[in-house]
Amino acid sequence: MTVLVTGASGMLGRAVAERLAAEGHAVRTFQRQPSGLAASGTEPVPGSVVDLRGSVTDPAAVARAVAGVDAVVHLAAKVSLAGDPTDFRAVNVEGTRGLLRAARAAGVARFVHVSSPSVAHTGLSITGDGAGPADPVRARGDYARTKAEGELIALAEDDQAMRVLAVRPHLVWGPGDTQLVARIVDRAARGRLPLLGHGAALVDSVYRDNAADAIVAALAAADTAHGRAYVVTNGEPRPVAELIAGMCRAAGVPAPRIRVPAALARAAGGAVERVWAVRPGSDEPPMTRFLAEQLSTAHWFDQRETRRALAWTPAVSLDEGFERLRLSYAAAGSTGR
Repeated sequence: MTVLVTGASGMLGRAVAERLAAEGHAVRTFQRQPSGLAASGTEPVPGSVVDLRGSVTDPAAVARAVAGVDAVVHLAAKVSLAGDPTDFRAVNVEGTRGLLRAARAAGVARFVHVSSPSVAHTGLSITGDGAGPADPVRARGDYARTKAEGELIALAEDDQAMRVLAVRPHLVWGPGDTQLVARIVDRAARGRLPLLGHGAALVDSVYRDNAADAIVAALAAADTAHGRAYVVTNGEPRPVAELIAGMCRAAGVPAPRIRVPAALARAAGGAVERVWAVRPGSDEPPMTRFLAEQLSTAHWFDQRETRRALAWTPAVSLDEGFERLRLSYAAAGSTGR
């Protein structure tokens, strides 16, 4: 197949593109920044990657990107704890809608929409549930709300001509991560990462390569797994303090020891959100209500339906993932700063 991968400059998108090329697919990547992949030529051939630059908010660029492809894996998104709500909507909602429209016009047969479990998270603990319905009204924050709306738009396009399904990787991490791991390590190194409550809430996550494998598996299973959303995790829930400590050890920085009551963190997060909404600058807030809820509530998922429908199981355990992360930091000579 010829497969378009949007958002391949990110850790997960790059891993998906590499995995698809390794399986012999012709891969075309599409993102605003260079993907960092070894791209060659102007047209993809089996086992190769062609790198295109552009935004999902540009209809002409999107039309060029989807021309001649058999399948789309859509990872491009605006991901942030704060920002202009119109920016989130432009990328996560209207960008998704435009990509779907262009894909259908180009005759694309399979479309994997990469979403997030946050689309169904309402601030309460999730203990052993499957993929609940995306809820743009109750989802927390502009990112989650717009991703929820984008997922609903994507799944509504599923039909015999274009099989559509959604994959929701949960807390993806691994070497090359500039989101979860980088933020944890940076804040821990500066002593600005508190544990909320006792840090005992059980949390699922997924190692980068496992998430990439699941997305590639979803593409292969589209004929039978279409029309639904699937949460993807390692299936190894750990206390949030243990998960954070593992990432910190890998980077060679002390794990956080400061503890803050969860209720206080949620209240502070709300106050910070109100300040950040009116202050100048583009830096991220130190705390939000969504972040406080993520760090203080359990969220782990029943993986049986995901593994059955996608014919996928994670190949890399969390402990092996921590070791791979440590080796990547050691190779880079980094201490997390």
